[in-house]
Amino acid sequence: MKLKLGLPKGSLQDATFKLFAQAGWTVRVDSRSYHPVIDDPELEPILMRPQEIPRYLEDGVIDAGLTGWDWIKDNGADVVEVCELTYSKATRNPMRIVLAVAGDSEIQSVKDLEGKRLATEYVRLTTKWLEENGVTAHVEFSWGADEMKVPQLVDAIVVNTETGSSLKAHKLRIVGDPIIISTTRFVANKTAWADPEKRAKIEAMGMLLTGALNAGALVGLKLNVAKEDFESVIAQLPALKKPTVSPLWGNEGFAIEIIIEEHQARDLIPRLKRAGASGLVEYPLNKVVY
Repeated sequence: MKLKLGLPKGSLQDATFKLFAQAGWTVRVDSRSYHPVIDDPELEPILMRPQEIPRYLEDGVIDAGLTGWDWIKDNGADVVEVCELTYSKATRNPMRIVLAVAGDSEIQSVKDLEGKRLATEYVRLTTKWLEENGVTAHVEFSWGADEMKVPQLVDAIVVNTETGSSLKAHKLRIVGDPIIISTTRFVANKTAWADPEKRAKIEAMGMLLTGALNAGALVGLKLNVAKEDFESVIAQLPALKKPTVSPLWGNEGFAIEIIIEEHQARDLIPRLKRAGASGLVEYPLNKVVY
């Protein structure tokens, strides 16, 4: 069995390869190649623009792939969503698809776009959004560098933004709420999903990728504590966390292990030490499967 897997080329590529590595797969590719090498004989990966992955999935050219919810909606693709993977090129924040205009533009809402000219990669998504709001405007496809087109070439743009920093740098402002909020999705075509062998592989991949993503913000913490300090140490642990507690050899105290959010460790470790804990060890996690 070979599973044809579409991986996003471009801004998501490095983050995706890193996620796969944490999930257990090593992916390597030459800078000029579109055919990565992966240490799994059941996978046949190919690098593709994420904009194209939903279409090739629906057409059965590939079996599964990772792409944004924005591109699934823009393509109108009928695919099976295996899992949501909330990561992007720089952060774990979702991507926002927004309307942006020049800072001094008179456009204040979608209604002000009547008769205006817009540039975007999301032509179908934008056109549908305008129709839903009863607005008629000219929507043209943009090959990129959208921020440079306002206001000299177009009145507004519809773009994706993770932090909004690029829009601010070009003195653009966002109008209204996001058109959609987008995250990366692991998706499959319906034919592959109906194949028991391929579906089992896809589901296993979804579980491990989700587990790797879960682990990214967590760390493990081990420590020892004497009997007389046990209650004071336990009182310092996050209230919603249930630690694993085991007796030490010789019945001289306890070993405690807990999973916490990484940012909690910097405050928690000193408090635990002051409460009587010893032998504190913080360690990274690869996968957390709930």
